[in-house]
Amino acid sequence: MAIGRFLGVGLACALLHNVIMIGGDFAGWRYFVSSLVSLPVVTVFGYVLHTRWTFPGAERGHASFARYAITVSANYPLSLAGLYVFVDLLGVPVPFAAPAVTALLFLFNWIANRWALRARRGRA
Repeated sequence: MAIGRFLGVGLACALLHNVIMIGGDFAGWRYFVSSLVSLPVVTVFGYVLHTRWTFPGAERGHASFARYAITVSANYPLSLAGLYVFVDLLGVPVPFAAPAVTALLFLFNWIANRWALRARRGRA
């Protein structure tokens, strides 16, 4: 089932993202710097896993990667906004705020990924 696979890949991407975010925090980076590092790493990682496992019938190539990168890039401002609220306004430490924001973005990502990685023409 695609939703189970999506959750598995999403969990792997979230774990990788949070390792980068928390590692960046321990290294003294601001969360927006860690987010800039995380974005390309997690984008490529997620695209490969989603097109090979979550949506194996997905169109692969420059167009689908561009759609996927656009949807993933939308996470950046949404994530920064969430981190700003949690960290700067509410005083929640990054190791707790980053996973919370990730969980809040789940529904957006499911819908966006289904659009970005739609099936090749002629395949259901």
